[in-house]
Amino acid sequence: MLAGRRYRLEFDLGQRLFAERLGGICRSVWNTGLEQRRAYRRRGAFIGYAEQCRQLAEAKKDPDCAWLAEASAQVIQQTLKDLDRACREHGTWKVRWKSKARWRPSFRFPTAQQIPVEKISRKWGRVFLPKFGWVKFRMSRPLGGSVKSATVARDGRHWFISFLVDDGLAEVSEHARPERHAGVDRGVATAAVTSDGEFFDRRHAGESSVSSMAPPAETDGDAGGTGFLTAGEARRYLRLQRRLARSKKGSNRRRRVVRAMGDLMRRARWRRADFNAQAAHRLTRDYAIVTLERLNVRAMTASVAPRPDPGAPGAYLPNGRAAKAGLNRSILDKGWYGLEAALRSKARSAAPAIQETCHTPGPTPPTPAGRSPARTAVASACRDGPTDSATAPRRCAAAPASSPPSPTAGRSPTCSAASAVFAVPLTGDDPAAVRVVLVDEAALA
Repeated sequence: MLAGRRYRLEFDLGQRLFAERLGGICRSVWNTGLEQRRAYRRRGAFIGYAEQCRQLAEAKKDPDCAWLAEASAQVIQQTLKDLDRACREHGTWKVRWKSKARWRPSFRFPTAQQIPVEKISRKWGRVFLPKFGWVKFRMSRPLGGSVKSATVARDGRHWFISFLVDDGLAEVSEHARPERHAGVDRGVATAAVTSDGEFFDRRHAGESSVSSMAPPAETDGDAGGTGFLTAGEARRYLRLQRRLARSKKGSNRRRRVVRAMGDLMRRARWRRADFNAQAAHRLTRDYAIVTLERLNVRAMTASVAPRPDPGAPGAYLPNGRAAKAGLNRSILDKGWYGLEAALRSKARSAAPAIQETCHTPGPTPPTPAGRSPARTAVASACRDGPTDSATAPRRCAAAPASSPPSPTAGRSPTCSAASAVFAVPLTGDDPAAVRVVLVDEAALA
């Protein structure tokens, strides 16, 4: 199976400057290609990846575009390929521009023969990148397979390389505990709670576990919404915010403050990703079926619309914007989508027959102490399999509830990504590999 391996690169000054320039070239190619596609659409025409690559080759011959020749041809082609995929999946008008201020430079080398990797010592390795030469990286873990491609990206002040490797592991066809099912309720006070009463939260994080059967205790940092920052880091971040408000835009002091704030937020982001990975590993290891409530996080974290004052033109009434902003920060800090993505990734290595289908929740079990009946129903949905009630959400035509699942079935083309449930149908005698299910909260009413 294909897996990712991420390492920190150690560029010298010349390589670092060239990487920044190469990232800028890829950003310019993306924005130019997107504008070209939109211009074609305005006059009712279409341009695809092949035609844009041909025009790109002609542009390199223009003296005014000689800077394009500084980048490897495959790197720019991969940028156009990513643009083509984004336009096909989301639509030309919904694809975003890449801003210089908010975009992190990245580029990909797709050919394994051009990026040989060597191990120098126990802690260090090196990789040959076209037009860069040999670059050292910290080998924090073995590659564990043959390299297929490599992506270089900047995160803050450091550059990282992500290898796509074939680890040679066979797909798992049967789960070790096929009889165990669990629903997972994601919340604001606690990151996740299973239907068995197990609490997953950062406050349970320790040397051997990320969960507990007891609710996590409140800490000093929870009241301020500090998330995955420690109490000391949260106080320092507050001081940096005040210093940022007093600094002049465009000054060196402001850039230093922004860099320091980014370093703190990077720690929180990495800790959140690590927590989600550990929680997903525990859930996919212990349960054959994992049920998640389908949540529209983007809509739940949207800002409150302003309320104009009808008696005073130009004035606005209170709308609770500050309170809603605090709730939005709490939701985003818990990383609901990150846990879902980690579960899918872990389930992919343990469940080769995952497909999209739709289910209805089963009977509601007794409510555990300290939990609301609605949340219990959400966490325990699909525990007893689908029903045939009139309020059931639609099922995909490619995966009816009465048909047994196919071990080689792929994703159903009739399900949209927004309304689909990621699961193998809960019927039949198929070996219970890990399945991730999403259910609608409205269907539980």
